[in-house]
Formats: sequence, C-alpha cells, structure tokens
Amino acid sequence: MKKSEIIVSLDIGTTKIAAIVGEKNQYGKIEILGLSKTESVGVIRGVVSNIEKTVNSIKKVVSDIEQEAEVSIGEVYVGIAGQHIKSLQHRGGIIRDTLDDEISQEDITILRKNMFKLVMQPGEKIIDVIPQEYIIDKQQFTGEAIGIIGMAGISLEANFHIIVGKVAAAKNIERCIKRAGLEMSGMILEPIASAEAVLSKEEKDAGVVIVDIGGGTTDIAIFQDGIIRHTAVIPFGGNVITEDIKEGCSIIKTQAEALKIKFGSALAKENSDEEIVSIPGLRGRPPKEISLKNLSNIIQARAEEIIEYIYYEIKNSGYEKKLIAGIVLTGGGAQLKHIAQLTEFITGMDTRIGYPSEHLANNIPEKVINPMFSTGIGLIIKGFDYIEEQKKNLNKPGHKKNKSGGVIEKIRKWFDDDIN
Repeated sequence: MKKSEIIVSLDIGTTKIAAIVGEKNQYGKIEILGLSKTESVGVIRGVVSNIEKTVNSIKKVVSDIEQEAEVSIGEVYVGIAGQHIKSLQHRGGIIRDTLDDEISQEDITILRKNMFKLVMQPGEKIIDVIPQEYIIDKQQFTGEAIGIIGMAGISLEANFHIIVGKVAAAKNIERCIKRAGLEMSGMILEPIASAEAVLSKEEKDAGVVIVDIGGGTTDIAIFQDGIIRHTAVIPFGGNVITEDIKEGCSIIKTQAEALKIKFGSALAKENSDEEIVSIPGLRGRPPKEISLKNLSNIIQARAEEIIEYIYYEIKNSGYEKKLIAGIVLTGGGAQLKHIAQLTEFITGMDTRIGYPSEHLANNIPEKVINPMFSTGIGLIIKGFDYIEEQKKNLNKPGHKKNKSGGVIEKIRKWFDDDIN
C-alpha cells in the first residue's frame, strides 16, 4: 500500500467532534498521523440540531489536524448514529435462469440491491444492508458471500440485517460536511465502526455485545458466528449522568462533568462516607463540599438504568444465551470507574472495557488508545477495508482516485436523490 493512501475519519458526537488521520504501515497495522477533537455544540443525542455550529466545529478539528499531520484533507469517512436509527431482519431471494451458470458476484449484488427497494415509513430510508446467511436451493450457508460464488443453484436467497435511519438526519450530516469544504467518502453506522476497532475475530465468532456509551446515545451491536445479528440505539448516554449530578449536588454542568470524570464511580460501595471533595463556589460564594458516597449513589442509580436498557436489548435479540464473549464496553462513557463491574453484576455476563488498539501499530501515542476514539479509529479501518474491496475490481466502472491517490468509492448513495 502506498504511503500516500490515507483515511480521515470524522466522528460527529453529542459531546465531541473528533477527526483522525491514519495510514497503513508495511505490516498492515494502522499508523495514526494526527488526532484532533473539540466540543460539540450543535448535536443533540447524535443528531445535528444546529448546522452552523456543527460546521464551525468540523472546520476547527480539520484545520487543527491538517497542521498536526501536515496533510491536506478533502474527503472523510463519517459515522452515523442517533435515536432515529433502527434495524430489522428481512429475507430476500432471486430465481436464476439456469443451473449451468455458476453463482456470481453479480447475483449477490442484485440480491442485496433489491433490499434497498423495500418500502419504509415516510421520511425513512435504508442506510445499509448486511447479509447474514445465504440459502441455495434450501441449503443454508453462513459466512462471507465469497463462499457461495462459483456454486450451482436455481434459487438464491439470503437473510439480511437492514439498518434504517431518518433521511433528514443523514442529509444534515451531508450538508455539514459539504459546508465545511469536504466530501464524504462513506457513511458508516457507528457501532459497526466501533466493533472493528475493539473486537477480535474470535470474539465475533464466539458471540459478543459491543456497547458504545456516548454522550447522547448508547449504541449496541451483537455479533455471533462472525456476523452482526442485532443493532439498537438507546437515546441517552453519559450526559444524563452529568445532568443528575448537576441537579443532585446543586452545581453547574462543567463542575458536574469534572466531578464525574475525576471522582465518579458506578459502585457507591467503593466510597466511604468520610470522603469529601470541595469545589469552588460561584462569584465569591463559599466552596461547596460534596460527599463522594453521595456522588457515587447518584451515578450508580442512572448507570443501573442504562445497563438495564442494554440488557433488555440483549434479551430482546434472542442471542442472550449464545454470547460466550460477553459484553465489551467502549465510548467515552466506558471510562467511568467500576462500570464494567456494575454491568457484570446486573447482566451476569463477562464484561471488559474495549480499547481501540486491536489494529493499531505499537508506536501509537497513549492519548489515542482511549475508548472515546473507538468510533473514529473504526471508521479508518472500515475505510481501508472499502479501499481493498475496490482494488480487487479496478477494471470495473465507478471507481476513481481521491486527492491523495487512494482508490475511493462513494459508499453510501442511498440518499443522494433527496440531497441533489
């Protein structure tokens, strides 16, 4: 892979907007060339609510990262999440003309494209269609599509995991990208991107739940036999804990966030009644003393509620008993002390914190190996995956080079007609 081939990811979250530049080294590992983040002030629960403020934040992180990485950025891979995202299962099929012709990639492409024609609710469109199993003449095959190419069969069917989102939400992300002077190389569901960054192949095969706890939403994806089986979005995350601290301790939001990060715990029993922290008063008022036991009680109550919602989605998926690898927590909310222990206690499932180091080179700065950057790093990994897919088909139409010389395909065209 040429050194000039870089991927830029843009994670537009509720609490932060982060940009990351990465390239692959000779060993196939991701080298991080630059990382920048800034406060997100135009996004509510994963959905853009103020175009101008979001554009300004995007411009800032892109400008900062261009200086740090010494590159000129023209295209980005962006994640999509938010409470408007939902998923469903559907089976589709085609009848082939003859047994004499082997099943080709074209047959699989036709089958998948047919799923995009399903009728959705007004204002909704299909974001992605992910194959789970293929069925040839009533015989089922689980795994990658490449496994059935070249086989014979008249009836070709597949079970698909279909991800649906609001057209308006995707259009607003696209507008923000364009107004910031950028092009969008691809739009990828955030929990799928995060899974690429923190999960191993063995975990996906064994059965695992990835839970990305963001500021405004908590994203869930379930994998089993190496295939995504269920996705869901819970419409609240770490911000509700901050709001509870603010109200419960009668302090301002910035102080509540600082308390949560520095002294917060999801297990109240880990703090004694004697532990007290003093925070400055406002405009000459005396300092306020906060009991860490009380602080942890507030945090634990809300954390338990979030975990109960997560557990409900796991049970609702039907895969609760098949998840040998348990739960992997990532995202900014996963940095809360003792959150893994509380999750294990409530769900009874093995739980670990997911750090985005699975595919990174060894010399990566420590600040990058942080759960809050799992989505951004996962977007880079998915971007390189798409590049590799396109390289295999260079002679086919519809491919072009990006500004840095890499092969890019416009991955998500599903809402183009609504934007143009």
